[in-house]
Amino acid sequence: MRRLVLTCCLLLAPLVAHADGIRAHCARVGDDDTIRSYDPALRGELTAAFQRLFPGAPTPERRMLRVQTHLRCMGGYVLACFTGANLPCGKLNTAPTNTGADTWCRANPEADNVPAFATGHGSAFTFRCHAGKAEVSGKTFPLDSRGFAASLWTPLD
Repeated sequence: MRRLVLTCCLLLAPLVAHADGIRAHCARVGDDDTIRSYDPALRGELTAAFQRLFPGAPTPERRMLRVQTHLRCMGGYVLACFTGANLPCGKLNTAPTNTGADTWCRANPEADNVPAFATGHGSAFTFRCHAGKAEVSGKTFPLDSRGFAASLWTPLD
């Protein structure tokens, strides 16, 4: 029995150390905009974070968490974001100009809306066309103080 307990502890130690590692890193540096990928040691907390961000959605499968989870540090805490259609986890581009929107507007001079496939999913702004030129028409997401979509990131428990 003692050997079994020791074996289990040795096998689980790297997972616990890695999870504690990102927490310790975030506590030490405060803010770190480096996006890290899924950590299996955080699976339970990531599942809870996913359900907080997307209430009523089915519990994510392990594969989905592994592929769509992104982690970063802000204010000393570990934050999680889950990519999906039109859900950018990277820093958003805050430039009020957009090459894709410019191209779209030359072909669609009075379009009320420039689609995200033309602007890219990382723009902080939405665009419309007027006289063949792109102009900002709104914001895609409110930004946090680091330039990320605030509503897509949540701290882990």
